[in-house]
Amino acid sequence: MEVECIPFKETGYFSQLICDYLDQKKELTSFYNRFPLLENFEGQIKEKASNYPKTNRTVLVNSLKNQYKNIEISNDTQENIDALKDEKTFTVVTGHQLNLFTGPLYFLYKIVSTINLAKKLNQEHPDHHFVPVYWMATEDHDFDEINYFNLHGKKVLWNKKASGAVGRLSTEGLEDVFDIFAAELGNLGLTDSLKELFRSSYLEHSNLTDATRYLANALFGEQGLVIVDGDDKDLKKLLVPYAKKDILEHTPFQNISETIDALGKVSTDYNIQVNPREINYFYLKDGLRERIVEKNGKYGVVGTQIQFSKEELLSELEANPERFSPNVVARPLYQEVILPNLCYIGGGGELAYWLELKSYFDEMGVTFPMLMLRNSALLITEKQSEKVEKMGLKVSHLFMKQHSLINKKIRDISNIDIDFSPQKRLLEEQFQHMYDIAEQTDKSFLGAVKAQEVKQKKGLDALEKRLLKAQKKKLKDHVIRLTDLQNEFFPNQSLQERQLNFSEIYLEMGDALIPMLLDKLDPFSKDFIVLRHT
Repeated sequence: MEVECIPFKETGYFSQLICDYLDQKKELTSFYNRFPLLENFEGQIKEKASNYPKTNRTVLVNSLKNQYKNIEISNDTQENIDALKDEKTFTVVTGHQLNLFTGPLYFLYKIVSTINLAKKLNQEHPDHHFVPVYWMATEDHDFDEINYFNLHGKKVLWNKKASGAVGRLSTEGLEDVFDIFAAELGNLGLTDSLKELFRSSYLEHSNLTDATRYLANALFGEQGLVIVDGDDKDLKKLLVPYAKKDILEHTPFQNISETIDALGKVSTDYNIQVNPREINYFYLKDGLRERIVEKNGKYGVVGTQIQFSKEELLSELEANPERFSPNVVARPLYQEVILPNLCYIGGGGELAYWLELKSYFDEMGVTFPMLMLRNSALLITEKQSEKVEKMGLKVSHLFMKQHSLINKKIRDISNIDIDFSPQKRLLEEQFQHMYDIAEQTDKSFLGAVKAQEVKQKKGLDALEKRLLKAQKKKLKDHVIRLTDLQNEFFPNQSLQERQLNFSEIYLEMGDALIPMLLDKLDPFSKDFIVLRHT
């Protein structure tokens, strides 16, 4: 397996904000706590240890034991759960939706990044213990985002009417999905293992939370991964004081709104990922997860007849904290309240919204975690690698926009020179002589000379484009092969990791897939990784 590294900023797939963050642009330092360098974790450990209550550890461990009571787990996972009682144990966390059969491939990269970070920290700080955690987004309600995965260019879809928190959804109906999946796989090679994994995960568990926990544990349990479900009454009790400040005082709305304004002043190129609401909690019951809103001193649940006075709402929060579900703004705080966490590992979009949250955490008195960009990778088969070499390309070329890549290739292989840059330079030299004449005779002609230069340059550009278009037509077979190759690597002109399901790669590599990722992906890398089969 050959490894090639491409800086994130050169891939064209990462935002200006994330590229600036990775470059540690000084104007961004106030938006995060510590940059995720190995030497910075010691300070993070001390800070988190100073304000994470010991009582929270007891609640966390008891909840985890309850969540795992019906699942067989590895010795390493059991030891990690037990270790969380100890004040010298900390976590590193990633989170992800409950995508069907892991959803896109980067689900694996997130968890591998987290496991590898925990390993490095355990080596660097042997007097402490570090646990990799996967936070399941069980309270999410965007079913349409998770009810499918792609296999061989086809969408395998769970057709179901759904409402409320996705983790509570019944797995009824997934038998039909399994039949479609099995038929697409066929009966060759490693298909039996994948079918059994799907069957055991989804057809032998009654809800999506239990199914996803089983699946993630089957893939990563031997690495000691601990899986957390935040839809838990005892864990939610720890959130009650913070929920009160949100609902009654609108603290995150004020702090995050100010941070968004401040980020906009650093650069207008930064896209805002999330906007806070005055109340950042949903009311949660089976089949229902709707926003809580305040109007004229009354608190209502959007789309329902449910209504509370201030006193009734506070009483409901104290008695039934499990009915209050944090949104995308409040959920990160919830995570950091219940876990002895040092670092969050996420994708570019996730880190962008975390960078909006620090002042909110400061106001709430909760340590803001370090933010680490997860590993990203492109996996290339031996056959694909041979195609790249035959076409005289580098893999880095394939990250170009498709039209730019085609233009580059046509220029490279054409038997005539399609680059009119020499003609443009000659034109500029000729017009410079005309500028000199105008300066010495009548300066009022300078504008006319400039206009003529622009006109003739545009003419050369037009001729160059027409010639390029003609050559594309003449070399149509090359264009088709190149387009097909890039589409193999970047399905729908998107990153492979956002389109392919892990099962497609598993059919190529089998049980070697996850060990290979664990071996090759470095969480501290600032590069996009290309992994080429040899």
